[in-house]
Amino acid sequence: MRRLFTHLPSWLQDWLEVLIPATQILLILLSAWLINLFFKRLIARAGAHYALPRELLVPLRGVIRWLIIAATVLLLLERLGVSATVLWTAFTGFATVGAVAFFAAWSVLSNLFCALLIVTVGPYRLGDYIELLDTAEKPGAKGRVIDINMLYTTLEDTSGRHGEGTLLQIPNSLIFQRVVRRWKGGIHAHVPDDAPPSDVEEAAALELTSRTPPA
Repeated sequence: MRRLFTHLPSWLQDWLEVLIPATQILLILLSAWLINLFFKRLIARAGAHYALPRELLVPLRGVIRWLIIAATVLLLLERLGVSATVLWTAFTGFATVGAVAFFAAWSVLSNLFCALLIVTVGPYRLGDYIELLDTAEKPGAKGRVIDINMLYTTLEDTSGRHGEGTLLQIPNSLIFQRVVRRWKGGIHAHVPDDAPPSDVEEAAALELTSRTPPA
């Protein structure tokens, strides 16, 4: 650094050795802030355009923010004179710990990934009636989808076997391991022929039978 400014006074060269790294640090912090702001707006626009749930957008923003923070810290440490070997050793150590934690929390992370697939692929939506089957013939959990979060799909039980207002929370990863029967237009749009008549149908039948035939 001194060779570039040998024509300057010695006291000014000492100040430049402080000002130049400080300017670089400020530029790194400014760039990190701008990059974080860019991704924040990009995720917000993508969420509004594709109608993505807030439960998906918040963790995604958090992951990107922490990646930017980690990269910024590494660059700042390098500007402050920390050895690249030390940084690489620390990075590989944190990566090893992160890999162990990843495999330890695989069941939770699989639910998070499956939640992303449910939102993007759309095997069912809120308000649909679904039934989770081991096979196509064996009945399983059935109800109306009232919530899809990062871990569970919540169904409102419509079978009446467990009482009114019962909720079924199914892990998202289980959705991709079972056969899913789906009623898009509502379960009443697919009532079998041998099902008992509803109250509306019984009232209409009584009205027809009570009419007096014309003479």
